[in-house]
Amino acid sequence: MSGSGPEAAAERHHGGPSIVRESHRMTTLIRNVRLYGEGEPIDVLLAEGEIRALGPDLAAEAGVETIDGAGQILLPGFVDLHTHLREPGREDTETIESGSAAAALGGYTAVFAMANTSPVADNPVVTDHVWRRGREVGLVDVHPVGAVTVGLAGKQLAEMGTMAAGEAGVRLFSDDGRCVHDPLIMRRALEYANSLGVLIAQHAEEPRLTEGAVAHEGPNASRLGLAGWPRAAEESIVARDALLARDAGARVHICHASTAGTVEILKWAKAQGISITAEVTPHHLLLDDSRLETYDAVNKVNPPLREAADVAALRQALADGTVDCVATDHAPHAEQDKCCEFAAARPGMLGLETALSIVVDTMVRPGLLDWRGVARVMSENPARIAGLDDQGRPLAVGEPANLVLVDPEAEWTVRSADLASISKNTPYEAMTLPGRVTATFLRGRLTARDGSVRIGTGARTGGQS
Repeated sequence: MSGSGPEAAAERHHGGPSIVRESHRMTTLIRNVRLYGEGEPIDVLLAEGEIRALGPDLAAEAGVETIDGAGQILLPGFVDLHTHLREPGREDTETIESGSAAAALGGYTAVFAMANTSPVADNPVVTDHVWRRGREVGLVDVHPVGAVTVGLAGKQLAEMGTMAAGEAGVRLFSDDGRCVHDPLIMRRALEYANSLGVLIAQHAEEPRLTEGAVAHEGPNASRLGLAGWPRAAEESIVARDALLARDAGARVHICHASTAGTVEILKWAKAQGISITAEVTPHHLLLDDSRLETYDAVNKVNPPLREAADVAALRQALADGTVDCVATDHAPHAEQDKCCEFAAARPGMLGLETALSIVVDTMVRPGLLDWRGVARVMSENPARIAGLDDQGRPLAVGEPANLVLVDPEAEWTVRSADLASISKNTPYEAMTLPGRVTATFLRGRLTARDGSVRIGTGARTGGQS
């Protein structure tokens, strides 16, 4: 990409991509892009945070920054319902700034930061802090996720009402990392959430079936001597919570669906008219438990990598709408928490900067999704599920300019040292992936371009809508 812009100073960011600090330009003309990858290339004018004009050969006024899109694909900015930013408490592994940089480079304009921080985000003091810090950084809209129960302990409901009414306006609640396993607590949480107009996202894992488990229960785990994690641990909670949501008249969202059985339960629940949605992670679309041969804990994740048949079922479910969206479950960990024996390692892997490329590899190239489908599962559906009015919007005049520009022909090799995250626990090290984000715009302001993060002086994200 080429273009003109203000003079900028660059600095390295945690050994990864550079940060460019520059003046905030309010008007940008993007030339020669294809909306949703369709039709002939056109120009897109961004002004005052919205799409101001669409059409061929738009006139550029003096002082307007011009970017040559080179025939690339323009999509609505991505929304991630499931991100771990680790702040407060584990800033040695990720911060809101470093995680926001990774998100912007991955094409995201909004992320939901999970509640398993230290202290836990179970009160408005913590959730409002996360919200304010996200605004200060200003690279993406950082929406804090509130805990369902106090301390994630599963015993007492957290102050969901005060978090929802706070400055952050929390709209999504989850004990992710732990399951709300007590059915009565979960029922009360759904009823409470329904009255507040917010959403419960469930980490579906029956803990009595996973005690000591570290890998998918199957032939590979048995041969490798790894304690097995049965599919039923997930599926039993998905089925239970579908019934609880039905009876409460509430919505429920299933985090990181990972099995073919979960897909079948979701189909049944949706056919019954139950208000249930689900996400799948990029790693569950691409990787399976054959990766465990090396005992490398970078492949340890919760829920575990499943068998190839589960991967195929999840891809088809995302294509046909049974699974609603892609969510990264971006989970940074310190080196000492991964470079140890497999059973002792922390579960989780990085995901923000590689998500789009994995969706291209697993869904677009095989013909399961077109680029409108990518927009649906990475932007429109997650924004709808979370109730965001200014994200996942159509590419039309007057809509918010939360946008991502993608080069579908690019290929790149993943190097952990080049990623924006403080942590380096990517399972895709040295893997060559297709498709790459070349620019991201948050309400018309360029936040990432060609691998560099762009922080406008005095930039702030907008408020709740």
